[in-house]
Amino acid sequence: MKKETQKSFELSAEGLAFVKKELTRYETKRSAILPCLYRVQKENGGWVSPEAVSHLSKVMDIPTAYINEVLSFYTMYNKCPVGKLHIQVCCNLSCAMNGGRELAEHLCRSFNVKEGEISANGEVTISRVECLGACDIAPMAQVNEEYVGPLKKETVVEQMKELLKKQ
Repeated sequence: MKKETQKSFELSAEGLAFVKKELTRYETKRSAILPCLYRVQKENGGWVSPEAVSHLSKVMDIPTAYINEVLSFYTMYNKCPVGKLHIQVCCNLSCAMNGGRELAEHLCRSFNVKEGEISANGEVTISRVECLGACDIAPMAQVNEEYVGPLKKETVVEQMKELLKKQ
């Protein structure tokens, strides 16, 4: 994925209130990082920029290193901009054995986008990810916040286009 930057980021008044409330819910400030990163990602167009991390660090009064530890560990946070539809195809064992890797390749070809990049029209990003914990619906993908599966090569493109219309 290409690294992108932005000039600045600040949470909305509602976002600031959310972070302040989360800080009171836990014994340590670090415990509030997960939900606060979600809020930042939501307000920052679907990704968490270095500028957003810096801002969150100031608001939460914790070092950026603590936030970056969480940000870099979890795949649920996007470190680069993504399309309106972020299709994260599971390629771990169960999904791979049921065609997950081939589905990812098929989707990239069908939407004319390279893995981890945004399509020219800004609508789609396709990423391969490790276990999403839904082996019962393998092969599957997380599409934005929703789990979708089992997916079939013959119908997955139309299924994704339908989801895109809902965005």
